[in-house]
Amino acid sequence: MSLVEGVVADLAAQSAELDELVAGLDDTDWARPTPAPGWTIAHQIAHLAWTDQMAAIAATDLDRFGEVLAEAAGNPTGFVDDAAEHAAAAPPDQILEGWRTARADLADALRAVPDGVKIPWFGPPMSAASMATARLMETWAHGLDVADTLGVAPVPTDRIKAVVHIGVRTRDFAYLINGVDAPTGPFRFEITAPSGDLWVWGPDDAADIVRGPAVDFCELVTQRRAIADLDLQIVGDNARQWAAIAQCFAGPPGAGRPAATATTEVR
Repeated sequence: MSLVEGVVADLAAQSAELDELVAGLDDTDWARPTPAPGWTIAHQIAHLAWTDQMAAIAATDLDRFGEVLAEAAGNPTGFVDDAAEHAAAAPPDQILEGWRTARADLADALRAVPDGVKIPWFGPPMSAASMATARLMETWAHGLDVADTLGVAPVPTDRIKAVVHIGVRTRDFAYLINGVDAPTGPFRFEITAPSGDLWVWGPDDAADIVRGPAVDFCELVTQRRAIADLDLQIVGDNARQWAAIAQCFAGPPGAGRPAATATTEVR
């Protein structure tokens, strides 16, 4: 199995897990507010459907996606939210079927992208594997919002490594969008997978270290939990500064979530 096929398969599994969670909900549940201010469950799924559809278009029709980019340029801060608001007004069964179609189209499109070809996007162009990884990250994060709303605790899997990978790779992005110079030295990331494996990035002698469970790390970089609620060890001034602004998703700095407890060890 190629890298692209593997990540696309993981994305399909992550999407199916969320699909199963929402498929049996009634209209009242679809209208329930989620932790994302102003967004219901309908907004969450409609947003995933729209973004998967945009990604499929980007991978297959450059002219059409160019038109999308031009439209987005006219409303850079509200384009995505406006799309979610519009799509969320549809009946829930229509939203769900639209998402199923969009993610199937995206899977086919990503598998067909030739090696070495970059897909245009609202940010930097991406390879097919990177696009699938980014979609998996967003599906996981928005799925967590839905699960929190329904009071469900998802069973973590090692698919989450894709989210961890993006969180590590976007270290400097968090500084950039906050107008802060990134440190020149590397970090050491020691992340424990749901399976118990240890995933490591960075040199042994790095002065700044982030270690802990993969789920907690992913909740940090997707800003789904406050740092005080996470079982992470954050060692070093630079790592502590980064953890306060960590963000692996595109767009302006996120507001994060309020803290409920205080379990993070910061040294």
